[in-house]
Amino acid sequence: MTSSTLSDSIDILHVSKRYARQDGTPLAVLDDISLRVRPGEFVSVLGSSGCGKSTLLRLIAGLDTDYNGEIVVAGDKVRDTSLERGIVFQDHRLFPWLTASQNVLAALRNAPLSAKQKRDAVAQHIALVGLNGFEHAYPHQLSGGMAQRVAIARGLVNRPRVLLLDEPFSALDALTRGRLQDELQRIWEHEGITMILVTHDVDEALYLGDRVVTMAPRPGRIKRIVDVALPRPRDRNDPRFIRLREEVLADFAGHEDDTPHGGTRIPIVNPPITEWRLAW
Repeated sequence: MTSSTLSDSIDILHVSKRYARQDGTPLAVLDDISLRVRPGEFVSVLGSSGCGKSTLLRLIAGLDTDYNGEIVVAGDKVRDTSLERGIVFQDHRLFPWLTASQNVLAALRNAPLSAKQKRDAVAQHIALVGLNGFEHAYPHQLSGGMAQRVAIARGLVNRPRVLLLDEPFSALDALTRGRLQDELQRIWEHEGITMILVTHDVDEALYLGDRVVTMAPRPGRIKRIVDVALPRPRDRNDPRFIRLREEVLADFAGHEDDTPHGGTRIPIVNPPITEWRLAW
């Protein structure tokens, strides 16, 4: 992994967020969140229904700037979206009328690069996610896992400091999800990029994260931070992994399980989204 300084960290400082209900009363979604993410670190944010984890990711991305507190990335306060912060959503959100390469190229529309540099960057990132040969395929011609690979390439093509991942594998079957988790870990190690993953899959959080931030709901707040001091690649059958899983699951004792494809999960309910903005 590439070396960085603490000035490249992500600092979330006493962040709180409220939405207005239909009757005008406030709904507290996040309450006094403070966290430092070190440069090059992989942090998993794990929480159950209504804990505001996806909202927190949107704030870091700059897709929502109406909150209290501060979010500082590499010394600069987040005030809007930026090419420095890529994001991958739960659904791939590819443009159906564009090919895989064209979807990745769309993220470069504001990049200060020549046409050739853009083509080269697209080709490089299509190869990075293992999709050589599918450059000219349209989204309907790709499997769900392949479409998410395109979305990851699109999130990385601007070479951001940070890649934000909002449950990118939750709609996939268990086998595909496992393969893409390994692929994401390979990309993270190769690129040396800071990654923040939001998930409600305990195994996924522990398998990928250097640290796991568990969140309590209503309003969302950090319950505790778990260091995952296990060697990579990780073995889900390792007794140390199993003990950590049981320890983390104890934080969510009594929560309903909504696992659609296997794995150890806790529920997800996204907060209301009042406006949509592009992340690039």
